[in-house]
Amino acid sequence: MDIQWFPGHMTKAIRQMEEDVKLVDLIIEIIDARIPVSSRNPELDKIGRNKARVIIMNKFDLADEGISRQWAKYFEEQGAGCVLMDARNKKGIAEVKKVIATTVAAKKARDLARGIKNRPVRAMVAGIPNCGKSTFINTYTGKSAAKTGDKPGVTKGKQWIRLGSDLELLDTPGILWPKFEDKEIGAHLAMIGSVNSDILDMSEVAYEIIEFLKKEYPGRVSERYSVDESHDSAALLEEIAVEKGWIKKGAEADTVKCSQMIAGDFKSGRLGRISLDRPEQNRG
Repeated sequence: MDIQWFPGHMTKAIRQMEEDVKLVDLIIEIIDARIPVSSRNPELDKIGRNKARVIIMNKFDLADEGISRQWAKYFEEQGAGCVLMDARNKKGIAEVKKVIATTVAAKKARDLARGIKNRPVRAMVAGIPNCGKSTFINTYTGKSAAKTGDKPGVTKGKQWIRLGSDLELLDTPGILWPKFEDKEIGAHLAMIGSVNSDILDMSEVAYEIIEFLKKEYPGRVSERYSVDESHDSAALLEEIAVEKGWIKKGAEADTVKCSQMIAGDFKSGRLGRISLDRPEQNRG
């Protein structure tokens, strides 16, 4: 799959973030634990140059645990505070608070030395579409402070959220970057739902999912759909549709409906805990 998706509103959002970053002390970068490299936006490194960074590997409950822990160690070795988190189920929030406190400790000490007391830390929450930024904010604040949704583009503009006297969070729209140089990155973003499904051929997405599972997680396809996964992946789409009883007029298997189901099963974790990006394949 050769996927590119960069709607006009993202250009505007990036420009706004370039202005807003001057107001913050810290960037909280939300990435998807299933694709820790593919979900890191290179634009954010440009925007957040010289800013402290905390990386939240969200949706940890959907990712391969062993691989996720390897990634967390990798990011920590790069000097970034990193937390494995399941924001939807409120798991990891205590660790996030500890890492944020550690990351901003030097800044607070400098403020105190200048006689500045009780100034809240300002943090920008940033990430790609559908990575769980708003869910993270709602979990962190303990209230529905940000809109959430299971599709990209729910957050349209910036929003400041104050947490007592110690912390202010700036929610930002999910942004991608103008061109995916690596086709695999585009495919991974499509598979986790960070690309608008309206521009995708879902049969291609489902095919990529099946191909990956057959290679890296043998047995998952057979177990979930009661088919022989040794068959060709394109043929498997038809077999799964037939197994489900999804037949169109003319006795043709409804592979479109089947593909949408497979993509949904992958995104929701019904195919098990899966990691697409592997540390040994790190692109740097």
